[in-house]
Amino acid sequence: MAVYTDVSDEDLHQFLAAYDIGTLLAYKGIAEGVENSNFLLHTTAGFFILTLYEKRVAAEDLPFFLNLIEHLAARGLTCPQPVRSRVGEALGQLVSRPAAIFTFLDGMWIRRPNVAHCGAVGDALAKLHLAGADFGMRRRNRLSVAGWRSLFDTAGGRADTVYKGLGQTISCELSLLEHEWPRDLPQGVIHADLFPDNVFFLGERVSGLIDFYFACTDALAYDVAICLNAWCFEPDHSYNITKGRALLRSYMRTRKLTPHEIAVMPTLCRGAALRFLLTRLVDWLEVPPGALVKPKDPLEYYRKLRFHQANMSARDYGID
Repeated sequence: MAVYTDVSDEDLHQFLAAYDIGTLLAYKGIAEGVENSNFLLHTTAGFFILTLYEKRVAAEDLPFFLNLIEHLAARGLTCPQPVRSRVGEALGQLVSRPAAIFTFLDGMWIRRPNVAHCGAVGDALAKLHLAGADFGMRRRNRLSVAGWRSLFDTAGGRADTVYKGLGQTISCELSLLEHEWPRDLPQGVIHADLFPDNVFFLGERVSGLIDFYFACTDALAYDVAICLNAWCFEPDHSYNITKGRALLRSYMRTRKLTPHEIAVMPTLCRGAALRFLLTRLVDWLEVPPGALVKPKDPLEYYRKLRFHQANMSARDYGID
């Protein structure tokens, strides 16, 4: 979450007049994340999240995201639900941007996940994949292997201003993954961004999943690789195999990985690391002036990529 676009009191009150969510008492921007502008609304009916969709989120993709979270909730997953206006619309317009209001989830995200948290995430991810199996809409993953070259073209020439030799490292890795990327894995709905700040907990129990704005149709095992990158490394950038084993075992109790998915997990983990290295590099170099957001360090994923490059077996990630 982040704030790129400010909203005046007058504009907000006019927008909220179309909704039956009580009287606005207070609101504030949420300065986390990198994608959209988000505000916490406090009304006489409770708390809600207001999201303004910025340029990176294509307006034509919004029905996919909104229908998906309603579909997942109908199958037992806890995720924010769009609040429809008095005329039944989930989307509106605010300061010339598509905007939506969502229900508020209890819980908090965990800044230092432990083994139990990682196990709970593995279970939640598998349940998401199963719940999405009969979702009727599809959305291409524009940030999978076919989209990485354009990201590199955008930022690769300036990569060495962030870290010497980074451009060459990315170039070589990109060429390798374009050649070796597995394209015959089980497909379905994936979250594609299930980082700790997108999972709410009450204690060690998952209380909800949020921010589905990268959700798409892609290899289910790639989503697992994204989570291994996001949840199982320590602050010193070392991989915690105990956390990885907990995440993978919990996932596989609900949805078994195929032998082929297991065999290519090192490649998928490399690809996931490169994807976030590239998008973070672009954000680091191009974050808009005045945005109330601190871009995330791309070198975190450079270090993770180096770890994956040394691994040849799924056993290195905790798959028995």
